[in-house]
Formats: sequence, structure tokens, C-alpha cells
Amino acid sequence: MAANAALEVLDDDNRDSIGLLILGTESGIDQSKAGALYVQRLLGLKNARAFEIKEACYGATAGLMTAYDFVAAHPEQKALVIGSDIARYGLDTPGEVTQGAGAVAMIVSAAPRLLALEPATAIHSDDIQDFWRPNYSKEAFARGKYSTEQYIEFFQATWADYRAQTGRTISDFNALTFHLPYTKMGLKALRTILPEATETEQAHLLDRYQESTLYSRQIGNIYTGALYLGFLSLLEQSTQLAAGDRIGLFSYGSGAISEFFTGILQPGFEKQLAGADHKAMLAARRQLTMAEYENQFQAELPEDGSEYEIDLAMDNAPIILKGVKEHERNYQVRD
Repeated sequence: MAANAALEVLDDDNRDSIGLLILGTESGIDQSKAGALYVQRLLGLKNARAFEIKEACYGATAGLMTAYDFVAAHPEQKALVIGSDIARYGLDTPGEVTQGAGAVAMIVSAAPRLLALEPATAIHSDDIQDFWRPNYSKEAFARGKYSTEQYIEFFQATWADYRAQTGRTISDFNALTFHLPYTKMGLKALRTILPEATETEQAHLLDRYQESTLYSRQIGNIYTGALYLGFLSLLEQSTQLAAGDRIGLFSYGSGAISEFFTGILQPGFEKQLAGADHKAMLAARRQLTMAEYENQFQAELPEDGSEYEIDLAMDNAPIILKGVKEHERNYQVRD
């Protein structure tokens, strides 16, 4: 998924200038080797700093901030940051309805064409047990109500810190986007600061929020990519955005760390979007029967070292996992 997502943002102008490749994920495939190295080979990229970051759903944001610093120090180079995950909770569990899978890829450069990140950010972190997955478990453990409470508190803390740092208010934003484990979670946080806005501003921000949730409603939770899926949804669904608008982004990773940061939409940002392609991709999906869904859910790669070949009949992606042989995953680019 990470490599396939990156194909959408790579072109002849940026491919050879990538000096940093970061994969943010909590669905790692190896206890030692970084998934970023698989991605580098599959994409045909040259030598680069390539590594994997883990901190729950915050991993892609950690990668983005690292890339920001890297590009500031090496403006002639670019960074590729990817958030890719499988959100899995188990059949007949409360979290089953929020499951999802997907990846979002971003190119970070000194001359951004979509969003220019601003330097001021606000961070809040603490050692809490709201959501975690030990090495021995394929499904996560979660304290749902507690996690929601912490998500809101962390947002309030970062929002207050950001306002104190910058002197900006809610009136300085055209939209606020959130990490979306499920689509109402960000709304619960947004509502805590809406009283700071006028009624007109409140209606505007709520409309933009709804636009940011459309893709998540169709795809589900994709962990590290969820915030950026929401941001992409906003850009491709809204007709009320313009160059120069300030967008706020709230990232949250259980365990927990959060960050509130901002960016300014760039002139011509609309040319960087692929809304029609994404709409067609979603429309091309086929609804599964319950039996098909449960069979696919329960299909797993072996964990005993045996070989396994995957039925690729339902996978039309350009980059695929064919199976496992001699303890190695066999990823290939289709001809």
C-alpha cells in the first residue's frame, strides 16, 4: 500500500532528488528491517536515508516534521513521507466497524506546490494506556471512552499552546482537520473550541469538517494516514478553499502524543489534486458478502516459516505481495 500510494506523487521532476524516505506505520512487517527499504526498491529510488517510524497514529506526522527539518537543511533535496496501515480489531468486536486500510504519500520540498508548512507547532505528550498492541497480539487493546477523552484533552492542550505561541485565533483559519479514527471523534474536539468563533465562522468550519470526513466514511480508519486522508478529502471535496487559506491539522497517536500544526494553501494547489481519479477508484470497488468479508479477514500469512502464495485475483494494484518463500516476503512490480 505504501509503495502504491507513492506512485501517485512521484514524477520525473522529484524522483531523483529524494534524499529521505520515511514510512510511518504501526503495522510493521519485520522486527528489524524497515519497510521503507522495500518501498525504496519497489519504486526504483536511488540511495537515501530510509527508515520506519512507530508511534501509533502519529508516525506519519513524526515523519513529516523530520522531513521538514531535513529539507530546511538540504533545500536541494526532497523527502518522501508515507503513512500506511491496516486497522484491525477482530470480528464481532466494538471496533470492527471502524476498521480500514490504506496509505497516504507526501513529497516534502523547499518549494511546496500544495501546502507550505508554518514553523510554529504545539506538542503534547504523556505516557498513557488508551490504546496499544503488544507483540503477541494481532488486534489492539483499547479503552475507547478513555481514549476519546484523552484525544480531546490533548487537542485542547495543543490548541491553547499554539494560541499562546502565535497569538492567532480560530478566526485565522479557513478549516481545521483532525486525525479521524472514526469521523465523529474530530468533531467532538472541534466543538470544544467552536464557542471562540462567530456563528458564521462556526457554520463555515463545520461545513469544512464534514468535507474532510467523506473519504474516511468510505475507507475507515487508516491509522498513520488518517489525518492526511482527511486533509485530502477536504481539498478534493470543498469548493470554498483558496490560495492563502490557513489550514490547521491535529495529529494524535495513542500512548500518547499529539501535535497541532498549520499550513498555507499555495497558488495553483488545485493542480496537485486527483479528485476524479480517487472518485473513480472508490466507485470501482465491489461490495463483499458477509461470508466473503469474513473469509478474507481470517486469511493470514503463515507465522511458522512455511511458504505461502497469495491469490491475486482481487488485487489489481501495480505493486503486489505475491507470497512468502524461505522466510522472505515476495513483493513485485507488475509488468
